[in-house]
Amino acid sequence: MTTEPNPARDPAQHPAVQAMRAVEGFAPLDQLDHLLSPVADRLVADPRVRSMLQGRWLGHALHPLLTDMPLGLWTSATVLDLIGGRGSRPAAQRLIGLGLAAAVPTAATGLTEWSAIRSRPERRTGALHAAVNSAALVCYAASWRARRRHHHAAGALLALAGGGTAAIGGYLGAHLTEVRKVSTYHPGFNAE
Repeated sequence: MTTEPNPARDPAQHPAVQAMRAVEGFAPLDQLDHLLSPVADRLVADPRVRSMLQGRWLGHALHPLLTDMPLGLWTSATVLDLIGGRGSRPAAQRLIGLGLAAAVPTAATGLTEWSAIRSRPERRTGALHAAVNSAALVCYAASWRARRRHHHAAGALLALAGGGTAAIGGYLGAHLTEVRKVSTYHPGFNAE
């Protein structure tokens, strides 16, 4: 008698594990890697810039800290969209715009982290993380533009789409840092 694998008993059969293994093994993501590499290489060509963007001065990776800023601003805008009423529309628009501005250094630090990865599966995951987050950024930019044109409902829907997309990007980023332990840290911690 053949039995089906039980994800509850076999952790390797969990759908999330299977999905991430599929991402890590998806060779077409190497094309995205080839597109991102020259940009990352230029960004970190100066060792001082690399060190600053990696957060060596802070003691650990700067990217995870910076992600809170655009995500927090965008989430706050969505809360205002959902419960703030008409009077909160200008504030929601400003929050979306501030999130777009905060996304620039966040992306730069993420690209810097990604440039240090050598493992092919982790580079693929990082490349997909960047692509998904770029899609979220496009949604939020479109949201901001719609709001500027007084199309608040469209702007709110685009922000919701951006939030959902950013959640997928966050999952991929968490996989890199929490599961694969990809992150910059201060060399002083090497002795421990």
